[in-house]
Parts: sequence; C-alpha cells; structure tokens
Amino acid sequence: MVARDRDRADSTLAKLKEAGPGAAHSAHIADLSLVADTKRAGSEIAAAEPRIDVLINNAGNVFANRQLTADGLECTFATNHMAYFVLTHALRERLVASAPARIVSTASRAHMGRVLDFDNLQLAKGYSITQAYGRSKLANILFTRELARRLAGTRVTANCIHPGFVSTGLGQRRGGLFGAVVRLFFKFAGPPDAGADTIVRVATSPDLADVTGQYFVPVGTPAEPTAAARDDVAAQRLWEESERIAGMKW
Repeated sequence: MVARDRDRADSTLAKLKEAGPGAAHSAHIADLSLVADTKRAGSEIAAAEPRIDVLINNAGNVFANRQLTADGLECTFATNHMAYFVLTHALRERLVASAPARIVSTASRAHMGRVLDFDNLQLAKGYSITQAYGRSKLANILFTRELARRLAGTRVTANCIHPGFVSTGLGQRRGGLFGAVVRLFFKFAGPPDAGADTIVRVATSPDLADVTGQYFVPVGTPAEPTAAARDDVAAQRLWEESERIAGMKW
C-alpha cells in the first residue's frame, strides 16, 4: 500500500499482519498529490514486486478552498486523478507481465451533473468543493474508459466503482468548521467495509475476469454513468493532457 504518514502506515500494517500473518504486507510512503513522489512510489513498487495481479487506485481528498500543489495543479485534481494516472503508468509493464491482471479505480456517483472544462481544468475560475470533487470523479471514469481501450489485448482489465456512501477518513481529520461539517455528514454514512466489498468483488470475481472499461455500483453491479462520463473524445483529451502534465508517454 501507499501512505502519506509513516505512523498511520505502521498502524495499518500491524492490523494487516494480524489479519493475514502469512502475507508479505508492505507500505511505501509518498504524497500522491505530487507527480514526482507518485513516480518514485511506482518505481519502488515495480522494483519490489515480482508480480502485480491487482492495482487498486483509491487515493482521494477534498479541500475547502482552492489549493495548488508544488506542480501548480489544483489539489483535488492532482490527488484524485493524476495519482491514478501516474501510478498506473509506472506499474503498467509489471501488470502486463503478470497478466491476467486487474486495475480497479474508485470513482463516485458524485460525477453526475459534471462536465470537464479543459480551459479551466485546474478550476482557476469558479472553484467549489462539489465542483472540484465531482469533476475529479468524472475524470476517474473517463480515465478508466481510455485505459481499458489502451490495454485491449493485454489481458489486463480496467474498471471503476462507486463504493456507496461510506464513512472513510475523507476530510474528517481537518480542523475548523469544514472538518466539523464533514464529520457530521459522515455520521449518516455506512461502514467503510461496505465500500470495500464492491472493490473486492470487481478485483477478484471470476465472473468479471474479462470485463473491462465498466463502471460498477454496490455491490459490484454494472451501471451506466452519465453521458459526459461516456464521452470517448473527452477521455482521450484528458489522457493526452495528463500525459503532458506528468511528462509521461504511454
């Protein structure tokens, strides 16, 4: 797994080792909002793992106000989309060599009603939490569609999921009014393992071994995302823009 904080990573590793003492659990420390850090983590994982059977892209964050990373990217876009793009690219060769393999990316029904504005991709105009988060989740679905197209014939599948309304750490460790509102909001959510059930099914079910480029809702039911999320021209344009930002060519 990849984590930002060593102490929290060690705590999670301890729980994993207790649950599955026979597995070789490990953690790589990186800030996935930063392109260089994500590239480094990908290189370290590729070097350390002889096989990668499943890659789960699950990084995510929300920000009360528009913030920029050291790369000049809006933080939601950087964490929720670019991390998926860069890490998947860094692990592509290992995944293909391990085929059959699967890539599962966490999207959300929050994509509904959103359209990517390529002239305002970093939300320099009209920033809001819902706009930034919703567009990043739309980007996850478009990324999955284009990824599946580019992986055709490799026996590596790419799908994305909506985990449902579940209580995760998303925004809950923030201080001030924003953090308080998020914590209140998540009091009405389900447990996080309910969201994990969908991820695990799409990552492991034999019934889905050959399914690719799809969007699933709980618990692993295929669904049709919005028309904007099925726009293959936008998917290709987002891919090309992501390549330019990351300095990576597929």
